[in-house]
Amino acid sequence: MSEPGGCRPDRAGTSEEQHGGEASCDSAARQAGSRGSADRKQGERSPAGGEGAPRRHTRGVACALVGAALWGFSGACAQFLLTNYDITPSFVTAVRMLGAGVLFLLVLAVRSRAQLAAMLHDRSSAARLVVFGAMGLFLCQITYAVVIGYTNAGTATVLQSTGIAFVMLFSCVFARKLPRGREFVGLVAAMAATWLIATQGDPGVLSMPLAGLLWGIANGLSVAFYIMYPKRLFARWGSFAVTGVGMFVGGVAACVVWAAGGAWGQPAALPHLDAAGVLVLGVIAVVGTFAAFALYLHGVSIVGSVQGSLLGAIEPVSATAFSALWLGTAFSGADWVGFVLMMAMIFLVTAEKPEAAAQRGANEAEGERV
Repeated sequence: MSEPGGCRPDRAGTSEEQHGGEASCDSAARQAGSRGSADRKQGERSPAGGEGAPRRHTRGVACALVGAALWGFSGACAQFLLTNYDITPSFVTAVRMLGAGVLFLLVLAVRSRAQLAAMLHDRSSAARLVVFGAMGLFLCQITYAVVIGYTNAGTATVLQSTGIAFVMLFSCVFARKLPRGREFVGLVAAMAATWLIATQGDPGVLSMPLAGLLWGIANGLSVAFYIMYPKRLFARWGSFAVTGVGMFVGGVAACVVWAAGGAWGQPAALPHLDAAGVLVLGVIAVVGTFAAFALYLHGVSIVGSVQGSLLGAIEPVSATAFSALWLGTAFSGADWVGFVLMMAMIFLVTAEKPEAAAQRGANEAEGERV
């Protein structure tokens, strides 16, 4: 599930806030593809055991790729459960978020107990964590699961990528600036991709359930919020701790929603799962959520948020591949064209200009010398 970092959530992002929030929509949207832009400077300044820079960078790339691919794999696992068992999206979301949240808290309690205590005792941060977990992470996860129920993992993950386009749009509105050339092209590509997937190229026919399309748009909007909201939290506490606590809060919210499901015709009831169903549900929580986030955040802490954003584009590829090869989902030519257009949008919106990358590197190098 894609990927927080829309308005760069590492410590460098705070300077933009201190200068009146004048960051361009280009700089904000460039980070949108990252689910969790970690504290990059901390990672770059703390090489483990004298590990060489090329080897460390390769490890970072591998971790980010595997983490993003596991997100896609978790989507296919959710499709497997929703297709073959009497299980609801709210139950899948509750198990995956609460299970992953508990694992995150255990790791934080062992490795960063003082930081965890300080974060939870800070009233402002605690309030923001509740909003991030209940309104950001939870809404992102539940809407994604609902879209999978109406469509499939590949389509749901591609529609989820519209969140990056929404981040770019909102960033431009807040900055009162028009999108730049490649951003505008990326926005057009996202709109064309959504149209192709929804209509298969026939404007008079909606080839997917209307509810699936509307929930897909809602998922994209929730992703945009989940990306943009935690900037200050990430700058102060780091992405791993914030994501971990937010995941647990979101898990509690998901359990409440599942328990109250009777209000909208989905009374809380444990699904009837065989061994395969229990195994896949556990894999979603442990591998597709906790391990996926942990690996991706670690990778981004090494390679940086910009490259991490691009590496995160493997998620829709992974979801589509698992859905097609494992579950036998058939995709049309229009679907594949739409997928390619959405991937193009991700690269157009998140790519960093060479001169900007060079300047950023020079600034960071100067900061380390100081």
